[in-house]
Amino acid sequence: MARIYNFSAGPAMLPEEVLKEAAEEMLDYRGCGMSVMEMSHRSKVFQQIIDEAEADLRKLIGIPENYKVLFLQGGATLQFGMIPMNLMTVNKKADYINTGVWTKKAIQDAKLFGEVRVIASGEENGFKRIPDMKGLKVNPDADYVYMCDNNTIYGTKFKEYPDTGNIPLICDMSSCFLSEPIDVKKFGMIYAGAQKNVGPAGVTIIIIRDDLVARSAELPLPVYLRYAPHAENGSMYNTPPTYGIYICGKVFKWLLANGGLEKRKEANEAKAKIIYDYLDQSKFYKASVEKDSRSLMNVTFRTPSDELDAEFLEGAKKYKFTNLKGHRSTGGLRASIYNAMPIDGVKALVAYMKEFEEAHK
Repeated sequence: MARIYNFSAGPAMLPEEVLKEAAEEMLDYRGCGMSVMEMSHRSKVFQQIIDEAEADLRKLIGIPENYKVLFLQGGATLQFGMIPMNLMTVNKKADYINTGVWTKKAIQDAKLFGEVRVIASGEENGFKRIPDMKGLKVNPDADYVYMCDNNTIYGTKFKEYPDTGNIPLICDMSSCFLSEPIDVKKFGMIYAGAQKNVGPAGVTIIIIRDDLVARSAELPLPVYLRYAPHAENGSMYNTPPTYGIYICGKVFKWLLANGGLEKRKEANEAKAKIIYDYLDQSKFYKASVEKDSRSLMNVTFRTPSDELDAEFLEGAKKYKFTNLKGHRSTGGLRASIYNAMPIDGVKALVAYMKEFEEAHK
């Protein structure tokens, strides 16, 4: 069966080259006689896999030496609680920027550990745009400022990051990680669930500054829930998600071999422009997000009615398009066009959108 165009918000498409390499190595990884799925995480072979993955990620982004890279489990959702457990420990206060479902969940967990202050929110306009970051007032006694860069549900993305001064900025980049260059120095911590742009579900990548790791060293928490033991043990405090890390490492090499993050940003901008340009000239479809807040990864839109949305989704099956339905909380339609989505897939989708519009004028 030919591969389909999978517009899922995650788990999402992976580069075909990566999947083919993994398939070739499934039974016998480089002559060791076993699959990566089967090998000990304490083996020299796997140690080389995780070391190469970290080195390639550092090269890809330009991660400074005073940041640790961790490959953990629990998804981005575990970080909603781990972050305040580990970092809301000085003044027991933190500032949050609310851009929708994922930050609301993070806020809910953070309230268990201290005082949460929402210093900007897009809720008043239904999260159709990112809150204005100019003149943002960060509380000087905040232990950190928290934000989510790209919101998969609403299709919004920050175009600039807040200046938080000496207060560490913590950023959930799950759905835009490695889609464009990142200036790591602007952040105290970046984290991302791998299943959007980087690898399979099950790996959470964390890039955290050394001084923030140190905050967790002596906390009265279960060991697994402190960052320090993971940093001290090179993500090997317990058995890590070995196969997921292996695939992430292959994606890092694929990105490096194809021009790095500058080229990836160009490709992602080109893909998104094709869809947004069509939406903006259409009298039939309506983009869900204001222009200055639009995501390059998750394009959200609607037809004139819920009934036509459903008909659009049914018709898409003929062209082997899948996962175009909007999130259950918002409805509508959503095309997630992460790194591995080829531009031909985007062009094919817009051709179908045009055909559907012509048929329903």
